[in-house]
Amino acid sequence: MDFATFSMSSTTRLRDDAELAAANDRLEAIARALDSAVGIPGTRLRVGADLLLNLVPGLGFAISKGLAGHLVWEARRRGVPRRTLMRMRGNVGVDAMFSAVPVLGWAADLVWRANDRNMELLRAHLERERAARLRPVIDAGA
Repeated sequence: MDFATFSMSSTTRLRDDAELAAANDRLEAIARALDSAVGIPGTRLRVGADLLLNLVPGLGFAISKGLAGHLVWEARRRGVPRRTLMRMRGNVGVDAMFSAVPVLGWAADLVWRANDRNMELLRAHLERERAARLRPVIDAGA
């Protein structure tokens, strides 16, 4: 595969319903694994791999934010509007700022769940898109 083919295929929107559903399930699993995979016993708090990855200086931060960036990139492929993409990038940016400060970042991972927030934004977009497709077409000439 040459670069031009990769560039074009990486920016095309997913069309097939089965492919879209499988990709959405995969994204949900990534977000859940990063932000809320495990409950802390005796509390209502949940943590994920993001907290653990941020304990590893440098590499853990890069992996965590790389996966968060992947969620935003996939949202772009689904036609999420630019404004929503900017909000998603902002969520990842805030997470990155907190994570850059060792103890503050660990504490912030308990309450700031950028990936869960971004999946909420993506779900809302997909629901609006689905509702628009199901809306009956009104014939202007009738």
